[in-house]
Amino acid sequence: MKKWLLLSFCSVFIPLLSGCSPETLLNRIMPSDNQEIQDIHPDSTRVYMDELPGTVQSFTGNKLTLVSSSLPYTFDVSQATLESEDGIIRGDSVSVIYEGQLTDTDTSTVRALKVVDDYHTTDTLKDKTSHGQIQQLTANSVTIKSRGGKTATFPSTGAEQYYQNGLKAGTWVYIHYKGELETPDPENPSRLYGSHVKVLSISDIDPLKLPDPTPTPAPSKDQERKKENQLRAVIQSIQTNILQITIESTNTTMKLDLSGFPSYFSGGPTPGSHVTITYTGDFDGSTTENISILGVTGDIPESLSEQRISFAVSGDIIASTSNTLTLLTYDNVYVTCNIDNASNSSTGGLLSGSSVKITFNPAKSRKSNILCALNIEDA
Repeated sequence: MKKWLLLSFCSVFIPLLSGCSPETLLNRIMPSDNQEIQDIHPDSTRVYMDELPGTVQSFTGNKLTLVSSSLPYTFDVSQATLESEDGIIRGDSVSVIYEGQLTDTDTSTVRALKVVDDYHTTDTLKDKTSHGQIQQLTANSVTIKSRGGKTATFPSTGAEQYYQNGLKAGTWVYIHYKGELETPDPENPSRLYGSHVKVLSISDIDPLKLPDPTPTPAPSKDQERKKENQLRAVIQSIQTNILQITIESTNTTMKLDLSGFPSYFSGGPTPGSHVTITYTGDFDGSTTENISILGVTGDIPESLSEQRISFAVSGDIIASTSNTLTLLTYDNVYVTCNIDNASNSSTGGLLSGSSVKITFNPAKSRKSNILCALNIEDA
């Protein structure tokens, strides 16, 4: 009798796990999909599941294209969870776990459940470096031009940035990143885009190494006779070398020209985050005319409690998956956020077209191009 029960049990699950080793597939599905899998076909005890490993080619927020065995597969991942450690980076090896059966490259007959790291390969994304002159810098992107005349635009939301000799158009910087740049316009191969890469750091020195303890330069003899002061402010925006701030606990807004002194932004020059301005002179509360700024330093997210995290990205929702939202920001950058543990006070139902502001923790996405959202509210 026991043998008969064992054979019956195996006959049900062998079709379920065909095409992938049982321990691998079960481990990838069981932790978070439990009842959801049974709800797909409540009248059936057999559901065919498999996974397709491949290399990420593009991601639109709810559609993922990967290349497997030299063939492109585009999956609708709007109902899937994204669980790859590095996020969705062009050139990374991932697997799509799906329900149903593929016919050639036609994915319309399957339902994507998860996007996970590809266990078939031990390859990891290598860090790369680009060197060029800053053409434009915003809160979410940086565009540089190389000595060879190529122009590349990188997403930079939350990326560590340090400008020892000041920030301005024409400053030569090193950009460390993971992933592959793309040339979407065949007629203009010198125009590169890093839409699906992860920028790790941007700096005018390489390697990025901060003076101890702040990026304030050694004072001159005249400055030694002057007392250093500090004030706190909140970043509102940045356009290349112009940082717009609001003095903390006031309505006073000022613009700082970052070209003449060092600046360090551990979590990027992100709107909503705080900076400390070190200066000498007498600050009148509204202008910088009577002070000499020595340096600007942003908060380090690793040293803050979640209640004090205020780094934020705003934009319109253009797509979503089971656990992410993708925004198009005001500076025309696509930003994807994991919302698993985020509180939501927005009124738009997280539908496409809704304008939202997402507070995120840069410390939790140092290696991933998917930001870790803490709070979602109306923009």
